[in-house]
Amino acid sequence: MGHVDHGKTTLLDCIRKTSVVMREAGGITQSIGAYEIVYTPAGADKNVARKITFLDTPGHEAFAVMRSESVKVADVVILVVAADDGVKPQTLNTLEYLKREKTPFIVAINKIDKQNANVEKTKTDLANAGVYLEGFGGSVSWHQISAKTGDGVPELLDITLLTSDILGLSCDSQADAEGIVLTSKVDGKQGNIVGVVVKNGTLKEGTAISTNTAAGKIRRIIDSTGHQVKELIPSAPALILGFGAPPLVGEEFKTGKSSDSAVRSCLVKTETAAGNERDKKMPLIIKANEAGSLEALKNVITKLCEKFPLCVISKGIGDIYENEAKLALQTGGIILGFNVKIDKAALNVIRAHGITAISSDIIYELEKSIEEFFSGNIKHDFRKIKILATFGGPGGKEYIIGGKVIKGPVRNQEPFELWRNIKPIGKGKIINLQSGRKDVSEAGESMEVGLLVSSDMPMREDDELMFEDK
Repeated sequence: MGHVDHGKTTLLDCIRKTSVVMREAGGITQSIGAYEIVYTPAGADKNVARKITFLDTPGHEAFAVMRSESVKVADVVILVVAADDGVKPQTLNTLEYLKREKTPFIVAINKIDKQNANVEKTKTDLANAGVYLEGFGGSVSWHQISAKTGDGVPELLDITLLTSDILGLSCDSQADAEGIVLTSKVDGKQGNIVGVVVKNGTLKEGTAISTNTAAGKIRRIIDSTGHQVKELIPSAPALILGFGAPPLVGEEFKTGKSSDSAVRSCLVKTETAAGNERDKKMPLIIKANEAGSLEALKNVITKLCEKFPLCVISKGIGDIYENEAKLALQTGGIILGFNVKIDKAALNVIRAHGITAISSDIIYELEKSIEEFFSGNIKHDFRKIKILATFGGPGGKEYIIGGKVIKGPVRNQEPFELWRNIKPIGKGKIINLQSGRKDVSEAGESMEVGLLVSSDMPMREDDELMFEDK
């Protein structure tokens, strides 16, 4: 665990002798990957090989929930801190989780191969954060490494195994399996694919499995090497097929007879905002490829809600389909997608009706795109009238409305843009402007006014008439 770009996945890549980093979108880990290695400790007989399961966690702040769940499932955490960067926000964030869950951890000071690496300063940064290393006034085990060159990595693995031996970790391989859900996604061909790690007992094909929100019967078990197996022992990671619905990331699962009564069909819940709330905020339809990614996207939106009036009306796992596009059309909302594709039928609706859909497979790029969109569509400097009531009109495209000048002055015969949910939906012009039942040539800020307007779109309460400054 640790801050983004401090070398967590590169360290795992070095250990596994693979190229995980090159396959990661944007070079960062977007979901929790679970990997099992076989390692022979230094000085041990070559026949004495031991297995270690690694959970690789994302460092970006949007994935705070996933890091929290990782701390709960881990027996030991390797806190990776870059020697050229020191302690950063997500390092501190991880330390908070470790302290709360009382999870044992060791420190890997990485990137010692870089010219600007400063191990002593990194030790000081850790001490200032309350982490006192062995030989530096404390008891936290540590080792300096280069995940890029491999220097120090075998010694780090030795320390990891030694720590687990000291902790006296144990399990009962004869019991029904229990563990934690690490990932959860929907595949169009295979159904729900759930990543788990077994904490106790033996996971067996054909047994009932359940969490608090989902259940099913295990149809297939795929181990960390990608092979289908009949069973897995404790600490092993696996992908499971057979859930009737995608469970939530971080949920505990159980198998065997205790799960039989829990088998049921669960649907992804759709959140519908109240009418008043929807009128005042931009409706959002959000989709992500898996449960952990959906939580990350929700975290991004929560932060943006501090700046912009947003409201999530629907969320789900899987690609963007026609029903999401139609919901956006009905509500005037926009679609946000993280690491998903847009179905052809949905794309046709989006293009035909000018629906806004923002999608990316890199979380910080998606966050930037969303913020740029809303910043560009909220015109704080525009003069505007907020519609307080509508009273019908002569007919055609003419309407009688009552409103309040939020920023003025507003002049008779002026053209305007009609805005709803912080985006333009049409255009029009003031035909007649009144205040106090008298015709006026202009109305100033805070004045209540009556208007006869022409508009190419029907109007409703809380819409806004936006006027460009001249």
